[in-house]
Amino acid sequence: MKILVVGGGTGGTIVANNLARRLSGEIRAGKVKITMLSASDKHMYQPGLLYVAFGQMMPDELYRDQASLLESSVDFHVDPVEQFELDKNQVKTKSGKVHMYDVLVIATGSRIVPEQIPGLAEGAETFYSEAGAVKMFKRLREFQGGKIAVVVGVPHKCPIAPVEVIFSLNDYFKARGIREKVTIKYHYPIGRIHTIKEVATWAKPEFDRMGIEYETLFNVKEVDVKNKVVKSEEDTEYAYDLLIAIPPHRGMEVIEKNGLGEGGWIPTDRHKLTLNGHDNVYVVGDTTNLPVSKTGSAAHFEAEVISENISSIVKIGTPVRDYDGKVYCFIETGHDSATYAMFNYQNPPNLKPPSKPMHWFKMSYNKMYWTSVRGLL
Repeated sequence: MKILVVGGGTGGTIVANNLARRLSGEIRAGKVKITMLSASDKHMYQPGLLYVAFGQMMPDELYRDQASLLESSVDFHVDPVEQFELDKNQVKTKSGKVHMYDVLVIATGSRIVPEQIPGLAEGAETFYSEAGAVKMFKRLREFQGGKIAVVVGVPHKCPIAPVEVIFSLNDYFKARGIREKVTIKYHYPIGRIHTIKEVATWAKPEFDRMGIEYETLFNVKEVDVKNKVVKSEEDTEYAYDLLIAIPPHRGMEVIEKNGLGEGGWIPTDRHKLTLNGHDNVYVVGDTTNLPVSKTGSAAHFEAEVISENISSIVKIGTPVRDYDGKVYCFIETGHDSATYAMFNYQNPPNLKPPSKPMHWFKMSYNKMYWTSVRGLL
């Protein structure tokens, strides 16, 4: 059996490694081969970008060589897929090679598209890329006071990030002794301050305590870069001195070009994690259209279900598990405290008060991630 994993992010890497261990006997016997195709030879720990934006991590701490994270039995190639030919059970890559498969796992992730909103790419700081996070940190260091606007594009991955950046900004300017010189205003696109009701209920008094201004039902329409004004679809506007944006996202271009999903989001069975209409094609991580957060933890839990099911299909001819929508998100609430949100399709999160131990657990996980992505945690 040929198993092909397309994409070397969190989800794809965990799937490949779990399968390599679960099917080690079959691989040694020549009955199974696992191949991974990726667009990069590097693997980034994306949650670390927020720390880079506040000077708490250096960019080089975010990376490992992808090959070093994979089991030795995984046949790894840096050769991105350009064509998915699902009816032929094959893909074509940038180099022109054709890879046949019996089982395909699509783990291509998502991308930021700030250019969808006029002026956003030029006028806003963001921490959703390495270059953006470094630039944002330099801007924050230079900032001596004034009005900061935080705006949120939709959809976006890591839905807790808009809340986390508010806590981080508050603590950052307190540490510099200029918090009273800074007005921070948070703008959110729906009628409460977070899409998850329980997070909104918890965060609102926290924002009030920190003196954070907020405006809901603010969908960013355009940024007037010259006059430093951000305008909404609802015909409101805000004049800022520094604009920080969570940029809107789409799935990867290759998914859109191949017609696999509108906006790059692949229609995915919410329990089986298969592409609708293709039982031998699994989808993991950001690229799904599932009603769960686009986070590394969701990708991790999805990857465990997918790898267990593929290996059981090899061994006994049938899958054994359903995905229940499980997500676990750390929420940084400043420079020395954190909480978390854990939920699934059936159960909403029950947030606990922030604490220092949870912050240190999160900081430890930043190091443990590399063990986790190898499928060992």
